[in-house]
Amino acid sequence: MESTVKITAAEVNKLRKATGAGMMDCKKALVEAEGDFDKAIEVLRKKGQKVAAKRADRESSEGAAVAKVNADNTAGVAIVLGCETDFVGKNENFLALASQLGEIALNTASKEEFLAADFGGITVAEKLVEQTGVIGEKLDIKAFEKVEAPYVGTYVHINKIAAVVGLSNAVDNVETLAKDVAMQIASMGATTLSYKDFDPAYVASETEARIAVIEKDNIELERLGKTLKNVPKFISQLQLTPEAIAQAEEEAKAELKAEGKPEQIWDRILPGKMQRFISDNTTLDQEQCLLNQNFIKDEKVTVEKYVSSYGEVEITSFKRVTLG
Repeated sequence: MESTVKITAAEVNKLRKATGAGMMDCKKALVEAEGDFDKAIEVLRKKGQKVAAKRADRESSEGAAVAKVNADNTAGVAIVLGCETDFVGKNENFLALASQLGEIALNTASKEEFLAADFGGITVAEKLVEQTGVIGEKLDIKAFEKVEAPYVGTYVHINKIAAVVGLSNAVDNVETLAKDVAMQIASMGATTLSYKDFDPAYVASETEARIAVIEKDNIELERLGKTLKNVPKFISQLQLTPEAIAQAEEEAKAELKAEGKPEQIWDRILPGKMQRFISDNTTLDQEQCLLNQNFIKDEKVTVEKYVSSYGEVEITSFKRVTLG
């Protein structure tokens, strides 16, 4: 039997504002609930549960990356709210939801705590299910990273990549420094702060793999009569022991002697040769270690040197999240 309860436009609009659901869905929910607002919300949530169950195996490869920092810049968080399509990922309501979730995430310590946190009387996890019903796509939190430090800064690249960085203290122009470093993290994808953080076993296996790739490439280059790639002995400063440096210096001197360079000018040439040796044999550090990367705004200096130009300040930690 069809309900005789009259549903007003004001009631529909109120439910729409509370849930984000479409006008027709809100009207249907109110009709089903016979005008009871709380029951209508429950109707919409049950719809969300059904949609979520149907789409549980879908890939939420699109979405929005968000970074938030608290009022005194001592804590920051980066999250990714995932959805199924780029169309939804660019929707204003979806981006507003991602921003709201970021603010809530800022006050939690872990992804589990975040999902259990309050969002307008329901948990974040329940809100995601509700909005799955509203939007019609699987929504989930694909990443959650928190940083706490004496000063925290963030950077977000077109809602696709978000970075958070912690600094040891708030020096002059710290906002610029934090933003620049966070931009570096977002752009260059460092995985660790320093080569000192590497596991020696990882460096050893990576060295073997990289040398094998270069040697394979050189076989083809030689066949084509092209210049061969340099085959490094090492790939990280972790491997550059005093003995390794001393041997490289002796080899450089032997080269200079073979080239007929007078010994009295070796001191002017050796520093450049050793700098080149270190550069050629620390490719892993340059790719993965934030401090060892070339600074994107001035590739003549490393990130470490750029940070030191601000005085007594160091990077204490960083996190990066992406849609992928």
